Amino acid sequence: MARRHRPVWGLLCALCLLLSGAFAQPAYAAMDVAKQVLIGADFSGQELRGATFNLTNLRDATFAGSDLQGASLFGAKLQDADLSNTNLKEATLDSAIFDGTNLTNAVLEDAFAFNTKFKNVVIEGADFTNVPLRADALKTLCASAHGSNSVTGRSTRDTLGCS
Repeated sequence: MARRHRPVWGLLCALCLLLSGAFAQPAYAAMDVAKQVLIGADFSGQELRGATFNLTNLRDATFAGSDLQGASLFGAKLQDADLSNTNLKEATLDSAIFDGTNLTNAVLEDAFAFNTKFKNVVIEGADFTNVPLRADALKTLCASAHGSNSVTGRSTRDTLGCS
C-alpha cells in the first residue's frame, strides 16, 4: 500500500519546495551603506528605494533626480548635499542634519523628519505634505519657503502650513 503513494509523495515534496521559494530567483535587498563616510559621493539619477544611509556622512553628496522613496537617512549628515528633484516620499529623515542642503523641487511627502535639523537649506518648490516637523524647524523653513513643486504642483508654503 505504501508503494502506491510514493509518486504522489514525491510530487507533493517537489511542489512544497517550489512554493517555499527553493527554486525562485534570489531576492536582492535594498542597498545598505549605514555608518559609512561617503563625502562627495554621486548618487544622482539612481533608483535607491528603501536604501539605508543611517548615520552616514554624506557631506557634499549628490542625489539630484534620485528615487529615495522609503529610504532611511536616520542621523545622516547631509551638509551641502544636493537632493534637488529627489523623491523622498515616506523616507526616514529623523535626526538628519540638513545644513546648506539643496532640496529644490524635492518631494518629501509623508517623510518622517521630526527631529531633523534644517539650517541654510534651499527649499524652493519642495513638497512637505504630511511631514511632521518641530516648531523651531517649521519656523526656519517657513522663513525661506517659496515656489511650487514641479511634480505635485503644491506650494511649498502650503505644504508646510506656513501662515
